Amino acid sequence: MAGADIAFWALLVIATGLGGARAVAGIPALLAIVLPNAVVPAHAAVAPHIPLARLAIDPPPPASPYAPQVLYPVVAHARPDWLSARTDPAPASPSAGTMVKDPKVAIVIDDLGGDLAHTDRAIALPKPVTLSFLPFDEATPWLSAEAARAGHEILVHMPMEAEGDHNPGPLALTVGLSPDEIRRRLTLALARVPGAIGINNHMGSRFTADRASLVPVAEELAARHLIFFDSRTTAATQVVAVAHAFGVPSTGRDVFLDDEQTAGAVDTQLAELEARARTQGIAIAIGHPHDVTLQALAAWTARAPSRGFTLVTLSEALRLKAERDARQARAGE
Repeated sequence: MAGADIAFWALLVIATGLGGARAVAGIPALLAIVLPNAVVPAHAAVAPHIPLARLAIDPPPPASPYAPQVLYPVVAHARPDWLSARTDPAPASPSAGTMVKDPKVAIVIDDLGGDLAHTDRAIALPKPVTLSFLPFDEATPWLSAEAARAGHEILVHMPMEAEGDHNPGPLALTVGLSPDEIRRRLTLALARVPGAIGINNHMGSRFTADRASLVPVAEELAARHLIFFDSRTTAATQVVAVAHAFGVPSTGRDVFLDDEQTAGAVDTQLAELEARARTQGIAIAIGHPHDVTLQALAAWTARAPSRGFTLVTLSEALRLKAERDARQARAGE
């Protein structure tokens, strides 16, 4: 046996003794080096078995927000409030059957100024109640000033032409007047109620349905930064559409409190007001200085907070309705 052969077999014995199974598994590769080419193919069919290395994680380490999720679930931090506020969709507006948590109610009492005693009782209602004065009654200027000093928002209850033979009062706005005359009469009315935040229509079932007649009214209110609250005396009213076209804040009443002047009827309408506020978030009612209405409102406004309702001003109600309508428009896009 040649010296090289002796050295090979000695190295093989030593490697086998030291490496065990791993040394045996490497013999084919070693033979490929030292044996003739014809011998190697005889062993080629035998695939070498090489154990796979495995990473044992036992026991698993504690959860970490920085570890890769391929090893175990990542515990992430919640999104900050400022990011959620900019990326989360706006909450859907309440739909029928859905109750809001903090319903808001606004109340307007109009036809004021002609009766001192009943006007004083209206002024004694909570401050958020909005009071609307007939502009050409003799006592209107100082009664409306008294209401403003008491903390109420005030309106001009602007006479407008009605259908039929109803008389809305002096210097009423009528269909067929020139735009300049409409502006003149409106200016005179506003001057009688200093500090008014806007107007609402007294009667007006014909005038408020005529878009062309409403345009000079909306232009004048826009120039003065005043609102136009629609009493909704006709289903054909165009007030809100025309007002919005000129950038005038506007909305219509939701409930008419005292078309029937009985305690039971007014209570029924107050219940309707509550129901609308709970489903819509905000609802607005109009009433008049009748004994039954004033008595019912004094009682209702006293218990409203305990029943979950917040009484708000008319201007706040317009803002809330505008925000609600904007949310609905975005949701419909």
